[in-house]
Amino acid sequence: MGVAFRDYYEVLGVNRDATEKEIKTAYRKMARKWHPDLHTAKDKEVAEEKIKQINEAYEVLSDKEKRAKYDQL
Repeated sequence: MGVAFRDYYEVLGVNRDATEKEIKTAYRKMARKWHPDLHTAKDKEVAEEKIKQINEAYEVLSDKEKRAKYDQL
């Protein structure tokens, strides 16, 4: 069982040629929208999964070295 490929650009809703500022802005917007504390019990599990994906995407795309390796895939 391998790790499923996730398009981090799609997760944050930015283009592949997005600047660092655009990535940061998109991250903050998505983090605000999907923060688990802002959702009811029913939607909280979905929000928790979404925020994990958003954080993972931002962690990779905000670091120049990690982003370069990711883009080579």
